[in-house]
Amino acid sequence: MNRLKQLKMEWTRLIVLALCLSTTGGAFAQEIKPDEVKQVMQKVADWQIEHFREPYTADKPHHIADWTNGALYVGMVKWAQMADTDKYYEWLKSVGEEQEWKLHYRKYFADDHTIGQMYVDLYRKYGDESMMEPTIKQFDYIRFHPAKTQLNWRTPFHQDRWNWCDALFMAPPVWAKLYKETGEEAYLDFMMSEFKATTDFLFDKKESLYYRDERFKTKLDNGTKVFWARGNGWVFAGLVNIMNELEEGTKEYKYFLNLYKKMAKTLLKIQTEEGHWAMSLLGAEFYPTPETSGTSFFTYGLAWGINQGILDREDYEPAVKRAWQALTSYVTDEGMLGYVQPIGAAPGQAWADKTEVYGTGAFLSAGSEVYKLYQN
Repeated sequence: MNRLKQLKMEWTRLIVLALCLSTTGGAFAQEIKPDEVKQVMQKVADWQIEHFREPYTADKPHHIADWTNGALYVGMVKWAQMADTDKYYEWLKSVGEEQEWKLHYRKYFADDHTIGQMYVDLYRKYGDESMMEPTIKQFDYIRFHPAKTQLNWRTPFHQDRWNWCDALFMAPPVWAKLYKETGEEAYLDFMMSEFKATTDFLFDKKESLYYRDERFKTKLDNGTKVFWARGNGWVFAGLVNIMNELEEGTKEYKYFLNLYKKMAKTLLKIQTEEGHWAMSLLGAEFYPTPETSGTSFFTYGLAWGINQGILDREDYEPAVKRAWQALTSYVTDEGMLGYVQPIGAAPGQAWADKTEVYGTGAFLSAGSEVYKLYQN
């Protein structure tokens, strides 16, 4: 890369940092107050519900059972548990009723299973078994008729298995939740087998990060390996959501904890000065624009680790604090979370005036753990 191009990138990075600091009014030096965390979470949740039926970066609104909204519901449930009213639970329940508690239309595709996380959580709230019945029926079919395709991206029907890292957020937590609710070991066994297969296929042991899918294992971007921020955010949040369903000390829990600790150590090293994580995790100088969906997932996971006593607070809290203050600086006065990268599978672009529902879900997940961290 020539010197002029390098200087231009560095100048862009300095401008972004200056904008962050001016927007937050020096927020990085301020304390995080639990009440203010709840306030911004409510503002973001309310804005998203009000604009739920609107298109964002797509041509039309997402289907209510689409993975994009499924990720929103995961975070919205966490907010509903904190809120001083049941109206958020009731809104989520109305979505489930409209969908007749069914998963989305593709039987094996992990993205279409994401909404199942909400169904189980609502069952836990309301005790209505009909909320889980369609998911149980479909997952029983899958475990008795597992997809046999290879994980190779060029194989027909390859996405009938979890051969892209996003899938590790979408489907495995549903299997873990069903295991916890039913006590059926087969759900746990299936989840473990498939998760391990995906990890063996996509996890880079040297970098402790996941390739988005097989196509990126040999690619370089400006000389760096391509590890997509949101893709790894999906995995990191998924690990937390799975461990929340498992008993500590079991071999299954330890398997996920080991992966979690490795990723956390890497994430601490590569966080940007501005507080976010770059869209290409090892190529921050080439992607200076903030991105809030991946950053929210990382914030959620790291704050959870501190709250659980897994990560050392002295080492990791500064990273969580910087990340949360950066994230909240990208929330508009109306409550829209900006700088959410549009739907994709690789590092790209994000804009202050563009959002997506999964970004909101990730932000609410992050807030739920940041609130706990500073409530103590």
